[in-house]
Amino acid sequence: MLSRNTLAVCKRGRAALCLPIRHRTLATVTDTPEPSSSSSSNTTPPSTVQPYKPNINTAVILNRSPLITRTPTNFERSYYAYHARIQRALFNPFPDEFYFKQGSLLEGKFLEEEKERDRLAFGGPQFRKGKDGDESVATSAPEDSLAIVSEQKEEDSAPRIHESDRTGNVRSLDRQGERNLYLLLQIKSQAGANIWRFPQGGLQSGEPLHEAAERALEDKCDSNMDTWVVSRNPIGVLEPDLAQSSQAYVFFYKAHILAGQVRPHGKDILDFAWLTKQEIEPRVDPLYWSGIKDMLSDF
Repeated sequence: MLSRNTLAVCKRGRAALCLPIRHRTLATVTDTPEPSSSSSSNTTPPSTVQPYKPNINTAVILNRSPLITRTPTNFERSYYAYHARIQRALFNPFPDEFYFKQGSLLEGKFLEEEKERDRLAFGGPQFRKGKDGDESVATSAPEDSLAIVSEQKEEDSAPRIHESDRTGNVRSLDRQGERNLYLLLQIKSQAGANIWRFPQGGLQSGEPLHEAAERALEDKCDSNMDTWVVSRNPIGVLEPDLAQSSQAYVFFYKAHILAGQVRPHGKDILDFAWLTKQEIEPRVDPLYWSGIKDMLSDF
């Protein structure tokens, strides 16, 4: 049925603008197709999808902190010596007459040490700042006191290179005293190859990750060590290779050794070593190294 406005336009002679309007019937119950018995019989229930359960392991990066300070470079030596000269040139005179008796052995030893410090700082004749002004006066000590001091043998400092460094003993905790060392275990893989890995273990049902890491460390290395796991949160994760479905997600935890030594037990553990970051790289495979290298210290 056409509307009144449409009829009026057509009466004015604009029949070209009038377009036929098709009426749209309302949907009724008869329009919906009835389900046939054949279609209902062919429907199959959806297949049940099993939930994916990932394989999760925990590993411990056990660290031995440096034992001695790092040897300074030539630039660092020059920088510290420059500031030491400035500080020594501007410091107030030390009142040695208040602390040492005049002509005593201790006074002679102190004056001799002051001369040596001046020589190391300035490299010229040994002069000390005068007490009345800027004039410098030469210092001297009694000859008998200096003779006694010169006869005393200086104490030898401990060497910075340990015996284990010279012999190449990678099991010693005393090696590489200036560097951070990390514990690695040599184990036999499922394929039968000998590989190096951090102490690693599986996760039991309902066990927190940090407790699993502590248990794995004790199971692999015995309880002869006094260790401290830094945090309950992992410092990194190593994702498995998609091409090898047998691998697992490995969550790494940072720990420090305070006392003791490793006593590995188990048929799958062949050897252990305390290694620096640079020594770890050639021992592990490239995929494992790319996952752990950012968790280790360069020094």
